[in-house]
Order: sequence, then C-alpha cells, then structure tokens
Amino acid sequence: MRGLPFIVAIILAALFVAAFAQVYANRAASDATTTVRLRALQQTRDNLRLLEAALQTFRLLPIMLGEYPDVRAALASGKVDDALNAKLALLAARTGAPVIYALDTRGITIAASNAGRPDSFLGQDYRFRDYYTKAMREGSTEFFALGTVSGRAGVYLSRRIDRGGVPLGVVVVKVEFEKIARAWIQDHMATFVVDRDGVILIASDPALQFRTVSRLPAERRAAVVEARQFGRSTLSPAPLRVAGDRSLLPGGAPAVAVSLPVPATGWRLVHMEPLDGAWRIAVARTRTATAVVALLLASAMLAAGWMLARRRRAGRSRALLESEVARRTAELRATADRLQIEIEQRKAADQRFRQAREELAHANRVGSIGTITASVAHEINQPVAAIRTFADNAAAFLARGRQDRAESNLLAIVDLTGRIGTITDGLRRYARRGAGSIGPVPLDAAIDGVRLLIADRFRVQGVALDLPTGPEARVTVIAGRVRLEQVLVNLLQNALDAVGRVPTARVGVTAERRGSTIILRVSDNGPGIDPAIVDDLFTPFATSKPEGLGLGLGIARDIMTEFGGTLELISTPTGATFEMILKSA
Repeated sequence: MRGLPFIVAIILAALFVAAFAQVYANRAASDATTTVRLRALQQTRDNLRLLEAALQTFRLLPIMLGEYPDVRAALASGKVDDALNAKLALLAARTGAPVIYALDTRGITIAASNAGRPDSFLGQDYRFRDYYTKAMREGSTEFFALGTVSGRAGVYLSRRIDRGGVPLGVVVVKVEFEKIARAWIQDHMATFVVDRDGVILIASDPALQFRTVSRLPAERRAAVVEARQFGRSTLSPAPLRVAGDRSLLPGGAPAVAVSLPVPATGWRLVHMEPLDGAWRIAVARTRTATAVVALLLASAMLAAGWMLARRRRAGRSRALLESEVARRTAELRATADRLQIEIEQRKAADQRFRQAREELAHANRVGSIGTITASVAHEINQPVAAIRTFADNAAAFLARGRQDRAESNLLAIVDLTGRIGTITDGLRRYARRGAGSIGPVPLDAAIDGVRLLIADRFRVQGVALDLPTGPEARVTVIAGRVRLEQVLVNLLQNALDAVGRVPTARVGVTAERRGSTIILRVSDNGPGIDPAIVDDLFTPFATSKPEGLGLGLGIARDIMTEFGGTLELISTPTGATFEMILKSA
C-alpha cells in the first residue's frame, strides 16, 4: 500500500498532461486554421480583383463596336470587308483581345481580327454557339466555352447590333485567361473558377480545367456536351474536395477553401491553401508546451527521494517492454515483407496475363486482316476510279478555259481523297496494337467501321448482310471502339462461314435498348452450332472448323467481360444467334 500514493500521483500527472496537450493542441490547430483561412481570404480577394479587372477591360468593347458605322454597314451588307478586318485586327492588338469578330443574322462570320491567318474565323458558321443564339434572343450575353477553331478556352462577350429595331447581327469579343491562371500559380495551392454547374473554367493547375467539383446531372451534362461548350471534355470529377475548413487538395492534402462570387457572371472564384504546414507548426508548439509542463511535473515529483528507486524499476520495466515491442515489431515487419513479396508476385503474374491476352487479341485482329483486305480494296477502288474521271474532266475544262468547272472537279477529288484516308485510317486503327481505353463509344460509328471491314466479303459470297442503321443504332455504349469492332467482325465472319452452303443465306445484326443496357444480336440462317461443342463453345481451342483454332469466341467473351458486358449463345429454332449485352453510356 506504500506505493499507492506514488501510483495515484503518476496517474494524476499523466491525466493532467494529456488534458493539457489535448486542449492546447485543439487551440493551436484552431488558431492555425483561422490564420490560413484569413490568408486564403485575402489571396482570394486579390485574385478576384485581377479577374474582375480583366473582364471589365473588355466588357466595353462590344458596346463601343455596336456604335461603329463600319461594323453596322458590314452586317447590313452581309459581305466581307477587308478594311474592317484590318481595323478589328488593330483594335485587338491595342486592347490585347485574342480575337474580335462579327456574325450576320445567319451566324456566319463576315469580319474578324484574325482574317488572313490559318485560324481565321471568316466564313465560319457559329449559329450553334450559345453566345450567338442568346445574344440574338436577349441582346447580349457572356458565355464561357472552348474555341472550336483555336482550341483555347475563354469568355465570349457578345452583343446584338440592331438598326431600326431589326437585328443586323452580333459582335463578339473573346477574352482568354491563360496569363491570369499563370499568375495564380503558387506551390501547394489551388485557385480556380467554377460556373453554376460546378465545372472548373479557369484553374492555376491546367489538369483541373473542365472537371467538376460537384455532381453534374446527366441531363445537364448531355446538354453541355451537345453544345460543345467544352470540346471533347468528359467533365470528370476533380480530384479534390471543396468543403470550407475540411477541404482536400489534389493528392489528398487537407486544406482551407475560400470562395467569392464573381460579379455579373454567376461564377465563383475558389482559392485553396494547404493546412498541413500550419498544423505541423501547431503540433510542434503543442509538443513543446506539453514537454515543458511534463518536465515541470516530473521535476516536482523527483524532489522526493523515495521516487528515485521506483523510477529505476520503472526504467527496467520500460526497457523490457521496449525490447519485447522491438522483437514483435521485427516479427511483424518480416511478415509484412513476405506479404509484400507475394503481392508483387501476384501483380506481376496478373500483368503478364493481361499482356498475353492483349497480344492474343491483337493477333486475332491481325489474322482477320487478310480476310477483310478485299473489302477495303473494293471501298478504295470506287473513289480512285472517280478521282480518275474528275481529273480527266478537270484537264479538259482547263484546256477550254473553264476554270470554275475545273475547280469544282478538283474539290471533288479532294473530298474523295479524304474518303480514302478515312478508309485506310479505319484499317490502321483496327490493326493497331494495344487495348485502348474504355469509355463512351457511338454504336453507329463502330457499325460503320465493321461495314467497311467486312461488307465486301459478304457481297462477293452473295450473302445478305443486315446491319442496323436506324435510331436503334444511334446510341452510345461503354466499350473500346477497336475491340468492339473486333468482336462484331469475329461473330460476322463466323456467321458468314456457317451460311456458306445455304441457298438464301442471310446474316443480320439487331440493336435493342433494354433499361440501361444495349443488346446486340448477331444471327444467321445456317445449320446452327454442333450440339457436341455447345458447352465448350467459349473454351480455347473448341471449334467445329477443320482449319480453325477455336480462339476467336474466347477472346470475344474476354473483351466483352472487360467492357462490363456479356457474350452468350442463345437458343433459336434455326441457325445460330449470339447475344452481346453492353452498358449504355
């Protein structure tokens, strides 16, 4: 019982130090967070002033241009005015505007500051852009979008020009923010502007642009994509969280986020500053203060002589404990190392399996190229023959001095060479090595690729081929285009082989939407699948063809599984029908 007071004193001292450390740590962390928040607020205000200044500089330009007689005259005439183009170019150079241009009531560009340059807007049709339609409807608008010609993002300040209450057209000034975004760059911080939909428009980190900070409804996402506001961006979620003092930077670092509205735009400017540095300082302060308090308490307790002996015994016990902990830690570390080695071995084996499977799929595609070369040659021969005819005609017209007709024939040749390029690009894409990415794929584009690769072989063998072309084919599925084409080509080639001796041979592909899935069926009126191999149909090397390897269907099912779909043989009264189920995008 004589050791009881000492034990009680130790417990009380430990509780006091722990309580002190907790209270001090909470206060230090709160103070650190407040400091970072105030600093972030000031930085946000500075960044907002910089953004407002840039916008305000250019907002007066559309108003001024609306009173410019040359602009009104050009819009009224609907003709290109080279003198006006030069004036707009000079105005853009003096104000720093990337481009200034005028659109007539049809949405066609009739004057532009970049006229004469490779990226000229002259003659471009922008009636589909919101900044044109809204300005014609409401009088003026500000619209952020990705340039369809330049590929650079910016705000389009547009204003309708009227004469006597009748619209003449729209004048547009584009404002870009690359310099401002670069000025916002700071180590371990993030600054960006989001619109009403939570889409990041301007960012100090280019990787964040056109990503979302909140969930975007599918209907709204579809409308934005259809308007081509952000080009081909998928509007994927940004790798961060904006939640005040509980925000997370890209990479998962804790941060403080402060946002302020951008006047007259509907945007918000967000600035995020990391907390880990301030928290480290707070932890260091807490440790220092706790150590001082603990030292004072220990000093008071050491004043008693009888405590020395007990401290020595406590030291021996602690040493034994640390030794045991070290031993157990070594054992756990060894176990963890073994587990890590096993994990790495499993990862390597999985990687080798994936590589082997992709090599096999690529070999399957390359192996089918020989059978589809005739189709591609037939598709190329038609435009080549037409090119020869148009070239002869163009030479004849030039000899007669009919340059306009010769130019028309030469333009037709250009279109036909583009068609040949499309055909060869499809073949090269089909034969390219690599698994490719999995994402939204237009089904009709994949069917067009299949038609290009294999339709002529059906024509040569006199087999009717029905491919979907109506609304049922104009859907988007989750897949990889090349590998989806590979599955369809494999199934169609098998069907073509199966109906080789059928008098009225026919092979068809149908598409059907069922809920959130798209169902494709490849059917033929051949003799059907041999019942002896039905159970092993998708097993490697199972085949009813004397010259076949039995790998195609197994590869096709593996590809569909990677897409998150299925490939099955379904029972039909005659012939064979394979059913593919894909997720709808």
